[in-house]
Amino acid sequence: MSDVNATAGTPVPDNATVLRIIQAAKAAGAAGRSGEADQLLARVAQLAPAHPAVLNELGLRMMQRGDAARARELFQRATQADPGHPSLWSNLAQSLHELGLPADELDAIERALALEPRHLASLLQKGSLLEATGDPRNAARAFRNALATLPPGGGVPEGVAAMIEHARAAIAKDDAALGGAIEERLAGIRAQHGGGSYRRVERCVELLTGRRSRYTPQPTFMYFPEIPAVEFFERGDFPWLDAIEAATDEIRAELMTVLVSDREGLEPYIAYPDGVPLRQWKELNKSRRWSAYFLWNQSVPQPAHLARCPRTAQLLKGAPQCDVAARGPTAFFSILEPGTRIPAHTGVTNTRLTVHLPLIVPPGCGFRVGSETREWVPGKAWVFDDTIEHEAWNLSDVPRAVLIFDIWNPFLTPAERDLIRAATEVVGTYYGATTPEAL
Repeated sequence: MSDVNATAGTPVPDNATVLRIIQAAKAAGAAGRSGEADQLLARVAQLAPAHPAVLNELGLRMMQRGDAARARELFQRATQADPGHPSLWSNLAQSLHELGLPADELDAIERALALEPRHLASLLQKGSLLEATGDPRNAARAFRNALATLPPGGGVPEGVAAMIEHARAAIAKDDAALGGAIEERLAGIRAQHGGGSYRRVERCVELLTGRRSRYTPQPTFMYFPEIPAVEFFERGDFPWLDAIEAATDEIRAELMTVLVSDREGLEPYIAYPDGVPLRQWKELNKSRRWSAYFLWNQSVPQPAHLARCPRTAQLLKGAPQCDVAARGPTAFFSILEPGTRIPAHTGVTNTRLTVHLPLIVPPGCGFRVGSETREWVPGKAWVFDDTIEHEAWNLSDVPRAVLIFDIWNPFLTPAERDLIRAATEVVGTYYGATTPEAL
């Protein structure tokens, strides 16, 4: 025996038919055919007046017309008909919000979240309600939970973009307040320990309070576990750099000679063969916008280039260069042309570090490793882990020049260096060619 609409005496349509008519009404409304949309909704309301989807759609129409009281009644009937649908409870909460009933609103929101703890609309509603009732800290926690539901790199769902931006602003404000509270407590403890810089603690707090993002090593070839992941190393940990920095003018002079007399020795730093998937390197592949003048190229010395730069070569031999057959050392002058950006990328292995000695740095140049951005200062070297995402740019109208070379990671013991050197060389000979290029 089929179901019959008691009022009209006509058969009640099945669920699929009801939903299809509702979707047709929504499509007509979105296309600007409001009359057609109203007719379709009136028709389905007559055929299935107790269906939760029909009640919900009628409630949304009442909300659009500013009749929150009538919307509340319809949403309540919808939740009674289908108490297991979080969106119905969320819509009920919205009508209760418009009616100024915060306790009932919170109850409806909690009913939605009990069904689906990651329900975006309900989490945003909870944050807004807590904020309005004078609890900004727990509001920020709700907003954090809401943003955690968004897929990485994905777009913001339609209709909640403004709420998402508000949530981000509220979280930022809360992070700043938390940071201030932590700093107030830590100031006295620093004084007890004689003051000074506590770099690791400071970065930990910055991560905790949203002022810094967390990046981890992502080597394209070899990852060495259980050593610290450091974006920029402390300059004082590398006293042998003093001699190289002191000779900056001599090194720069050799570079200037190269740029005048041996420009043909410059080659594109990115030089993938045809047929290789390029990903972020497509624009720079085989381009002299980022060029290199190699002194050593993956362990291979460049005799003519070394002869033109004897002082630079001498100084580099005093560094703990990464010596691995067919892999290192690598040392070169890096020339980045005006208006050029090196896209974010990661290097080959965290068993080595990269050193930059800035030589020619016009305004408008910058460099980022992980969450820290710096400007090069001529003659001031730095050391970083290039397996942590990094990028560089030259927004000036003249070239930028930096001496770049690799060294062993100082967290490796001499025995570990020997073992890693051997393992890397076996990989190269095993496959008959070197593994991914050192970018």
